[in-house]
Amino acid sequence: MGRDLLNFGKTAILMGALMGLFVAVGGMFGEGYLIPALLFGGGLNLVAFFFSDTIAIKSMRGREVTEENGGDLYRMVDRLRQRADLPMPRLYLTPHQAPNAFATGRSPKRSAVALTQGALDLMQPHELEGVIAHELAHIKHRDTLISTMAGVMAGVLAFLAQWGLFFGGARGRNPLAMIAVVILGAVGAAVLKAAISRSREFAADAEGARIAGSPTGLMSALATLENANRRIPMRGTNSAMHNLFIVEPFGGDTLSKLFATHPPTEKRLAALRKVRVEG
Repeated sequence: MGRDLLNFGKTAILMGALMGLFVAVGGMFGEGYLIPALLFGGGLNLVAFFFSDTIAIKSMRGREVTEENGGDLYRMVDRLRQRADLPMPRLYLTPHQAPNAFATGRSPKRSAVALTQGALDLMQPHELEGVIAHELAHIKHRDTLISTMAGVMAGVLAFLAQWGLFFGGARGRNPLAMIAVVILGAVGAAVLKAAISRSREFAADAEGARIAGSPTGLMSALATLENANRRIPMRGTNSAMHNLFIVEPFGGDTLSKLFATHPPTEKRLAALRKVRVEG
């Protein structure tokens, strides 16, 4: 209950901050923009709250997997969600070859788990169990709503920065101020995603190990995913939503590491080695 209240509080803060952001940007362009900005910010909050799961799944071109066509994968999710004492989430498969997975939804009853085709092709059953258990842990901890809200807000920050540069420049405003808006928007979006995502990954790893019955499958999966994502890029996705994935889709350069939405894999593995599973 304490974790639920904390996440609901963070979600409310994010929604309020998003409203304030729109009003502030509207005010930059004059009083006539305040009401439209307020209405647009409120509408975006409602869309993000009620349809964040649909947006995330559609952006990844997810195809629903059912009990009739899901076979062993569906049965695996069903078995693990029973261990976690959760309702059965909707299950999706996306066509991306980069191996990865994510969970979304505003509550356990409205949750969904998605895996890429690359994850199914690459990972062994015990590794898939670890990945699915990790995503179920996010659902159990009610992380999925705030993670998606953070992704939406990060995307809006980046969009407003570009929008402010374009329209501000067209109206003859100070070009240095507009460039500062772009930089602050981009950096703010990255820092926001990193701050919200990193700490909860350790908690989901530990709970996922307990749901699976052992940390070994998840540990093996994280190592496999880390290596594979360095070789296989995640194409055609919205980078603002990368905080949802089990491992960072980006790889390589210093800047992406600085603003990474996930803790380093080696630290996650070190923490998992200390997890003790009863029974």
